Amino acid sequence: MENAILVGLEETLDELRELAGAAGARVVDEVIQRRDRPDPGLFIGHGKAEELRDDVLRLRADLVILDDDLSPGQMRNLERLLETKVVDRTGLILDIFARRARTREGKLQVELAQLNYRLSRLAGSGDWLSRLGGGIGTRGPGETRLEVDRRRIRSRIAKLRQDADQVRKHRRLHRDGRRRSRLPVVALVGYTNAGKSTLFVRLSGVSTRVSAQVFATLDPLVRRVRLGDDSAVLISDTVGFIRKLPHDLVDAFRATLEEVVASDLILHVVDVSEPGYRERIRVVDEVLRDLGCADHARLHVYNKIDRTVPPPDAGSDIVAISARTGQGIPELKARIHESVDRVPR
Repeated sequence: MENAILVGLEETLDELRELAGAAGARVVDEVIQRRDRPDPGLFIGHGKAEELRDDVLRLRADLVILDDDLSPGQMRNLERLLETKVVDRTGLILDIFARRARTREGKLQVELAQLNYRLSRLAGSGDWLSRLGGGIGTRGPGETRLEVDRRRIRSRIAKLRQDADQVRKHRRLHRDGRRRSRLPVVALVGYTNAGKSTLFVRLSGVSTRVSAQVFATLDPLVRRVRLGDDSAVLISDTVGFIRKLPHDLVDAFRATLEEVVASDLILHVVDVSEPGYRERIRVVDEVLRDLGCADHARLHVYNKIDRTVPPPDAGSDIVAISARTGQGIPELKARIHESVDRVPR
């Protein structure tokens, strides 16, 4: 059991390291603490926090990233003790999304998620100031500034939600047009960096951003793909999933993820060269359940078989391929053809 725990920790640290790199950070040290429950004031224990402060000073680090979400109070207390900026998992992922967003829709959805995240932290700061009990330059002016900030953020959130509703309506019109074309819609989903965009390019022949970084694709792309002489489908590439995907992001990207909900078939792309690929399958399955897609017709596409021995998994819903080399693509197209033919529309 201890070995299993250590493997899980290594995978978590690997992922956090990758996320930090995607955000532009250079990792200089890693720290693990095992606790039955988080410390209410600092999240990590006081002794560990003091050790971390010494490490920050010794390494001259200007940022500390935690692989869990912090309360506003915990973040504030840690920053005071460590005397440096502290970012939690949600803040880190939001930063990456902000860097990756290219289209107006993507930027709109990221900003909405960021403002919801900041509003909760702003509320926490207000609670803290209200407990100071007054004093020159504290309670009164502080609360006034906070209330102004809250109003501005809430006003901006309301405007962004209106814009998001327009995006949703616009996408609905596009989907209605696709239904009239009577072409089945196939959605690519998967853990981030599983190779979805590479597969999208392989199937569609259309150039798009293909990167080995996490969250390289934020804005959905839809292209027509021929499966044979007499059949075609529409393939949609969507944002990748990840462990503990922030709820604000799921809500903000609801318009984008509706492409998955409205699809006739889901291709769940899995990187089987990743040792923990079964856990990643579970993470994606959970997100799909949250979206209401648990009963959707689905094919598991085991990708990157050119990098590993094919896994022992087998079944009628599994196709092994290499999107990079093209291995297994003809069989995948045949299986897509069979699957969409069985889906009532």
